[in-house]
Amino acid sequence: MRHYIAFILAAAALNAAWAAAPQFNRVFGSHMVLPHGKNVPVSGTAEPNKEISVTFGGATLKTKADSKGNWTVTLPPMQPNAAGQTLTASQNGKTATLKDVLVGEVWLASGQSNMLFRLDQTPTGRQQDIAASADPELRIFNNVPQAHTAGKAYTDKDFDSLTTDSFYKGSWAVSSPQSSAPTSAVAYYFAKKLRQELGIPVGIIHSSLGGSEMAAWIPQSVINSNGSLRSLRGNDWLQSPLVSAWVRGRARQNIAPRLKDGSPNHPFKPAFLYESGISWITGFPISGIIWYQGESDAEIIDNEQNAMLLGTLISSWRKAFSNPSLPFLMVQLPRINDKSALRAGWPEFREVQDRIANTLPKVYSVNTIDLGSVNSDVHPPDKQPVGERLADTALNKIYGRKTPCEGPSFKAAKAQGNKLLIQMGHAAGLTTRDGQPPAHFEIAGADGVYHPAEAKIISARDNAVIQLTSPDVKSPKEARYCWAPFVTPNLVNGAGLPARAFRTNSSVKPAQR
Repeated sequence: MRHYIAFILAAAALNAAWAAAPQFNRVFGSHMVLPHGKNVPVSGTAEPNKEISVTFGGATLKTKADSKGNWTVTLPPMQPNAAGQTLTASQNGKTATLKDVLVGEVWLASGQSNMLFRLDQTPTGRQQDIAASADPELRIFNNVPQAHTAGKAYTDKDFDSLTTDSFYKGSWAVSSPQSSAPTSAVAYYFAKKLRQELGIPVGIIHSSLGGSEMAAWIPQSVINSNGSLRSLRGNDWLQSPLVSAWVRGRARQNIAPRLKDGSPNHPFKPAFLYESGISWITGFPISGIIWYQGESDAEIIDNEQNAMLLGTLISSWRKAFSNPSLPFLMVQLPRINDKSALRAGWPEFREVQDRIANTLPKVYSVNTIDLGSVNSDVHPPDKQPVGERLADTALNKIYGRKTPCEGPSFKAAKAQGNKLLIQMGHAAGLTTRDGQPPAHFEIAGADGVYHPAEAKIISARDNAVIQLTSPDVKSPKEARYCWAPFVTPNLVNGAGLPARAFRTNSSVKPAQR
């Protein structure tokens, strides 16, 4: 009898649910931005097998919910529009209404703690930038993690949040002091500059988490089918060589209260952050992705492994978004004044980021070697130049503007007696910020031992030439530049953009962006 009553109650609840208005999927909401210039699928749930009407911009589209109640219509390409419009979905005389919907550009921001770093944590953010953030044409969807990864055991509330449906909470909002303050500072400065330069509405969707490694952002289906990712499956990830010791240790610390019962969910668990923070966005045709991550994976100094993980992440996201050339702009790891083993692999990880940018189309590694921390703080607080360099790269590479975005980069090396000549691209007006000789160059002979080099600019054209010599290297064969976690570089081009770190004996192809 109890089972019969439970069945009747469940059926009644289901009927009551379908008697309500249809629902939009969670990526949609009042105050959102719909992408312009492309087909835009709009989706949600409603009573199964019944017709539903969707209206936007004076056009009405009709479809039928499937047997599970899912429905989708596709809006045709639209022009940018800064006037708020209404998006509705109607069925059985019930209507769901989204208000103040604009049409423009929409980007996704993701990564680890330096992307999560809030605007109200920055030196300028606490003051004038937050106060001046009201902009009716800039919209923010800030997904807030419901559990973080500080060095302490999780509470029952934390464990309860560790499901793919409940880990992130957020909604669309108009940019204002209230909505901008708690969102990603990098994402805000990026979106703000795009808005100002493009002159159309811009929306930014943000999902990131402190300390997260690449594996947590790779889809479960990719992990299951990719032999190289075998150790990330199931409970094996807490011993996986693809995950840094710091990440695995922090995860064990967080889930310690329930670890004896198996391997409970954790935000660092492979695929968890993709499934909870990205997968439900993938039906939405975003314009591109900005990514600030690598501090955790750089602990493992293995270029092949990290290149495999980064390349897999990018290609899997592009496949999920059904866009094989979806722009992907990543922040190259900046400098950090930390001699610990945790940071020793930062030069190699910067090299991996360049390798992927030179291998995959429309992937860009944004140089921040002159930014970052002068101390051991892994969270440099000034995020404005980072966000704006990302925006400059998007404006140049994606939108075809003439915005300068490239600093000098290595093209070729030629030995000439006791000298090594280095040719640099994107180097018109090559100079130093302080009027001193270029710093942080090293050269090595056949023995592979590097020594500090005296650097001299002998040509400042676009394909500039720098001459390197050292009394300790009679016949130089190789060179490297800014090859350390912490540097104070002074070499810039005429646009004031810093030279990119490199080593001539790398397998990374010269940058030709």
